[in-house]
Amino acid sequence: MKSVFIKDRLIYFLAVMMTMAAGLASRQFGERLPDWVHEHSGDACWAGMIYFGVRMLWPRRSMVWAMCMSCIFSWLIEFSQLIQTPWLNEIRSTVWGALILGHGFLVIDLIRYTVGILCMLIIDRYFLRNKMAR
Repeated sequence: MKSVFIKDRLIYFLAVMMTMAAGLASRQFGERLPDWVHEHSGDACWAGMIYFGVRMLWPRRSMVWAMCMSCIFSWLIEFSQLIQTPWLNEIRSTVWGALILGHGFLVIDLIRYTVGILCMLIIDRYFLRNKMAR
């Protein structure tokens, strides 16, 4: 039982890493992608990475629970961008701070996050869950 638990977490860890790599690649090589992919995929991948991170930390919780927690977390990060204090803006001015906290509030980001999480939920449901069942 414990080895299955570790296997599940490992699969979700790999999913986090792959999603992170895809998101960073969409930023790095965006000029080679179609405009709509470049424009939306980074934020969708960020939220998808959050979803897989939640699944990695709580693999026994339901996918719906993980989706809800990921949406709440992602949306809270986006709404936190409405708070502009010097210390928070200093954190956001770093590479890691910008990647995690973003810069400015955009309503479209809320949609991107939700779509990214839903896409990863589909991948989880139809691909990762099948791998774990074996």
